[in-house]
Amino acid sequence: MFLGRVVGEVWATRKARDLEGKRLLVVEALDERRDPAAPKVTPVVAADPIGAGIGEHVVVAFGKAARVACGGDGDYAFEAAIVGVVDDFDVPSAPPEWRLTPARRTGPPGSGGGA
Repeated sequence: MFLGRVVGEVWATRKARDLEGKRLLVVEALDERRDPAAPKVTPVVAADPIGAGIGEHVVVAFGKAARVACGGDGDYAFEAAIVGVVDDFDVPSAPPEWRLTPARRTGPPGSGGGA
């Protein structure tokens, strides 16, 4: 799993049957500037079963966990899914660009939402 920010949306008129009716969002990992950088693919296109919005911070799962989060048994044709919309987080060493702006928060920490 990783913490990321939704930066876009993907539309496809032709796609695998498993993806029909699923919203696809583009998510950029927040920790992209780690040093040394771990080999990874980013941004990631992730299925969105929970209704995340552009600019929101999200938790993305990979593999079978992602497919199960979308209501399947693990046999869908995608590898990543948004499994949480983040209300806030506490990472003291996080760079400033990770911070959530008040306009993007859905409520105070502990209000019942979030990851």
